[in-house]
Amino acid sequence: MKRFWLDRVPLRLRIFFRGAFLALALAVVGLAVSVLEEEKRLSYAGYRDVFQKTVEQIAARLRHPTGQLALLNPVTGDDSVTPLRPLVLPFSAIDFDDRAKAREAVEMTGCSVQYPDRAQLCVAVGNAASPGAFLYIVGEFDSGPLSEHAIGNPDLASAHRVAVEVTTRGATARWIAVLETASIRQSGGVHGRLTGHALSADGRPAPRPDHEFRGWLWQDGRCIVAAADEAACAKRSYFSLRVPVESWRVDLATNPRSEWPPADLGQARVHVAVLAPGGAPPVFDSNASGATPPFSLAELRSQIHEGERLVVKRVAGDGRRVVVADVTGRSDPQPRPLQMLTRLIRKLPVEGYDQPLESSEMISTPLGEYAVTLTGDVRGLDRSLSLVASRLSWYVGALLVAIGLTWLAIEMRIVRRITLLTKRAAAVRKSVESSQGLIQLDLDGLRGSDELGLLSGVLSDLMVRVNDDVKREQIRAVQEKDMWHAVGHEIKSPLQSLLALHPDPADPGRRYIERMQQAVRVLYGSASPSEAILSASLSVGTLDLRAFLEHVAANAADAGIPNIEFADNGGPVMVRAHEHSLEDVVGHVLANADRYRPAGSPIRISLDRHATEVRIVIHNQGPPIDPALAGKIFEYGVSDGEATGSRGQGLFVARTYMAKMGGTVEARNESDGVAFVLSLPLAG
Repeated sequence: MKRFWLDRVPLRLRIFFRGAFLALALAVVGLAVSVLEEEKRLSYAGYRDVFQKTVEQIAARLRHPTGQLALLNPVTGDDSVTPLRPLVLPFSAIDFDDRAKAREAVEMTGCSVQYPDRAQLCVAVGNAASPGAFLYIVGEFDSGPLSEHAIGNPDLASAHRVAVEVTTRGATARWIAVLETASIRQSGGVHGRLTGHALSADGRPAPRPDHEFRGWLWQDGRCIVAAADEAACAKRSYFSLRVPVESWRVDLATNPRSEWPPADLGQARVHVAVLAPGGAPPVFDSNASGATPPFSLAELRSQIHEGERLVVKRVAGDGRRVVVADVTGRSDPQPRPLQMLTRLIRKLPVEGYDQPLESSEMISTPLGEYAVTLTGDVRGLDRSLSLVASRLSWYVGALLVAIGLTWLAIEMRIVRRITLLTKRAAAVRKSVESSQGLIQLDLDGLRGSDELGLLSGVLSDLMVRVNDDVKREQIRAVQEKDMWHAVGHEIKSPLQSLLALHPDPADPGRRYIERMQQAVRVLYGSASPSEAILSASLSVGTLDLRAFLEHVAANAADAGIPNIEFADNGGPVMVRAHEHSLEDVVGHVLANADRYRPAGSPIRISLDRHATEVRIVIHNQGPPIDPALAGKIFEYGVSDGEATGSRGQGLFVARTYMAKMGGTVEARNESDGVAFVLSLPLAG
């Protein structure tokens, strides 16, 4: 099991590191995906808010007179601004006689066409036929001092005048409106009437003014730019005209319920020019290049985003809806995102994202209602997020590459070396068994300057020292074995001769010779005394312990241990023991007590009988056992040999033999010395 564990350590270590880095990489990817999902949710919520605000802004703009003007005059597809086309006003008429009201109506509706020289002109009709079939022309321009026409002067070209040309249904009508001398001058300004004369086909003005043609011209008294010469002072001029259109008047006269505005209003063309006296170039010409048209529905493209669609439908009287404008959002050129990221973003779940986004508003005008519908497109969000994700993917990729390189570095520099170290360490047990205790662990290839390399170097040096110690121990064991072989051989023959000198079995000397032969037989042929003692086998028999102890106490003096006292008044005590081994045990304990007792003091032996065992208590006076050695005195080689000359073998033999006979031995400190207690089981 231990070897299996060692073999599994590298695999588990690899799984741990690889799992940790895989989890880290997945966490980075998961974080990026969660950020994209949150960004998609926030973007969609923000887009819905912006989309709804866009619808509200478009509806508010179309409800304004400027927007109603665009609804009533949808662009037909002809992008040319000049010649001018009449527009339908969201009002029934313009109060052309009042400069302030006329300017307010024009500015509110934004019907003026803008020109590069700051001039502007509005040509329109009212949305109701009740004021009459008139065309309203309101304009502004910059000019110098105005020249007036004297009443009765047949030369109309001597004054400033406004030329008007209206083409409807293939017919063209022309007027020349002259600034009359009846003008009112206040604070340097001019307020004059424009008297209109119809022009014939050959361009001659009618002798009498057209009473249906009415107009006014105003000029500010202040110079636009201060100038010392009055003639070089340019001032702002305004004019307002009401022009009758005969074909429209005929329709209203013959059929009061005829359609108004006229169905062919978009086919009408108007040309207006402000002429200077004489043959000078015109002060203003409506056909001048660079004109900018008024606001139209097409300009709503700037308010909607790419992919969005704005559809404006006019609600007819019968409920049908006629498309008057279909505007798509402006196209923003952007880099092409990665399709993989786009598909990923589309699959991220966001509530309501797959539902169509659409909002409608109804706009009421004097000529009917218009349905304005804006359709959203969330695909633009996917592309925008894909572009952001494309930029962020470089950072995510860099993090993943850094994680991969870190994992590779740890795998090659640490895990691989740990794996080699673990595998080689797992093979140590087998190498120790096959090499007689020597450790064969090659760590030279794992040395290095890092912690693992230093550990490998220390282990390698330690293995060298351990192997040297093992070799020395093996040499010492062989020498000790040879020594014991020689000792056993040399002692065996003299003992046999001594045994012949004591043939009487009752002779005490014979018993000691037999003990010595027993010891030689145990030790002879063994590698070491400790191994010999531990491997010795004893034949346990029945022994009278009381008689045995009396005999030991009586003959102890012959063994060099005098003054042994044994007193027991009981009868025989039969125990299971081996006589010679028990005599060795008691002899070693007595020898130990003799070394430590004061000179002349006795050693007392007593028996302590119990139900299943009997205890031999051997007590001697003297110093107590050191508490640090209390649990070690029965181990082999433990003694204070420098003080007593002991090798620490006697008590080891005593404990070993007692254990082989089923007994125990222990030592305890008492008030006046030390007592050894030997316990043996009673014979059954």
